[in-house]
Amino acid sequence: GARCFARFVADKGLTDKKEILVETAGGVIVPRLLDNGLVTVNMGQPRFMPSEIPFVPDSGEDSDALTHIILVGLESVPVSCVNMGNPHAVIVVEDVQTAPVAHWGEAIESHEQFPERVNVGFMQIVDRESIRLRVFERGSGETQACGTGACAAVVSGVRWGLLAAGEDVRVSLPGGDLYIRWAEGEPVWMTGPAVT
Repeated sequence: GARCFARFVADKGLTDKKEILVETAGGVIVPRLLDNGLVTVNMGQPRFMPSEIPFVPDSGEDSDALTHIILVGLESVPVSCVNMGNPHAVIVVEDVQTAPVAHWGEAIESHEQFPERVNVGFMQIVDRESIRLRVFERGSGETQACGTGACAAVVSGVRWGLLAAGEDVRVSLPGGDLYIRWAEGEPVWMTGPAVT
């Protein structure tokens, strides 16, 4: 949304600045217009503590564990919990095309351990700088694109040691590609196209 707004303002000649302050419901963000037509946004710091997600771990401990186990029916599903301004649970799958997105997405989205529900990301690792992703958003089901979901997936992959820290990771969503960069202790940077 903010990326598209920034591109709209520039395209209409309302500013010649490369950075524009945009106030959103989640706070002020600063999209940066790049010369190649893409827009980069500082998405802020990811949060991992269960109380910040919010998530109720089985252990009852408020620790930023890399992985939590969610029981879906009789299956134990390992997830990474990340708050990117909204709650996300990320799952690594072998193939996003055959992943049980509808079944697991619906079950985890409304799981009792997520008191405010959760967005569920299904991530396929292609290599250390490329993933495929499908996101089941809370309240709306599977979506074509999800910026915060892409951020949560890359952050989880970096924490697990599966993705390159501090490098642009291409996230291929059904609706197109985004590039996410994150290293421990830094904000998450998202780059992608923005069209009016």
